[in-house]
Amino acid sequence: MKKRIFSGVAPSGNLHIGNYLGAIKNWVKLQEEYDSIFCVVDMHAITMPRDPEELRKKTIEIAKIYLAAGIDPEKCAIFIQSHIAEHAELMWILNTIAKTGELSRMTQFKDKAELSTGDGGSFENVPLGIFNYPILMVADILLYNTDLVPVGEDQLQHIEITRTLANRFNKRFGEDTFVIPKSFITREGQRIMGLDNPMKKMSKSAKSEYNYIALSDDAETVRRKIKKAVTDSGSEIVYCEDKPALKNLINIYSLLGNKNPKEVEKLFIGKGYSDFKSDLSEVIINFLKPFQEKMNELSDEKVLGILRSGAEKVRPLARKKLIEVKKKIGFML
Repeated sequence: MKKRIFSGVAPSGNLHIGNYLGAIKNWVKLQEEYDSIFCVVDMHAITMPRDPEELRKKTIEIAKIYLAAGIDPEKCAIFIQSHIAEHAELMWILNTIAKTGELSRMTQFKDKAELSTGDGGSFENVPLGIFNYPILMVADILLYNTDLVPVGEDQLQHIEITRTLANRFNKRFGEDTFVIPKSFITREGQRIMGLDNPMKKMSKSAKSEYNYIALSDDAETVRRKIKKAVTDSGSEIVYCEDKPALKNLINIYSLLGNKNPKEVEKLFIGKGYSDFKSDLSEVIINFLKPFQEKMNELSDEKVLGILRSGAEKVRPLARKKLIEVKKKIGFML
């Protein structure tokens, strides 16, 4: 039997090329080799205030991005997280074996706390969902006997807490309950950094639009953003740790242009940043144009039908696992 992968994206903010290169591009390749389950994680999205209509719009938009990127609903399951109630039920059970110290040490907790409160993230004012959303992520993964989780580098800690809780549950209630998942990362694509700050990850919730290239950006917007992207001192196009801004831009060129970083270097021997940025803009535009055309061809009704069909595919798996867990912890069924 094929091993299984699971991953998902929250329907919030503007999805950008970092989301595509760090996650979704990998999914397209992995669906050929693995039993693949991809989710629009709308339950994660509501840990921050969301306009209901905007949430519904973004949920469909994320699914369209999956499909336009090449995720094939005939080869895998694509569904909306809230359509499968077992995610929330398993989360509650896992809450009872998780420890507050483990959650307070999550590196993303402080950032999310500051965003949610606007007062420096004082613990008393942080919504509980911000604190324990990693347990929902654990439930997402363990519910489907997931073997492999395609993630960005910043999500590795979430995989570790998933492994910790799975092992803890197995030790207490039965070694064969949960599969212990592993992460999957590619080297260049693991962390696409912000165009305005190469020391921080490109973010769909960034305050400045010059942080990211959105998957919905038109050609002129792409050229404007790349022109303003920060670079390092000097003018030579080289791929090295000493030039983090340039390294990040070369990674984007490499991954969207289907070349390795050394090949990109050779293309610009004797040329400067202006030439490189101009060509990089066109590489991004050439990727985005057909991608956006595919998205525009998908109707909301068709996409919702695919999502509902995907939920029907995974519901028996989720139900079976939750029943198994309930029996082991002593619930009456």
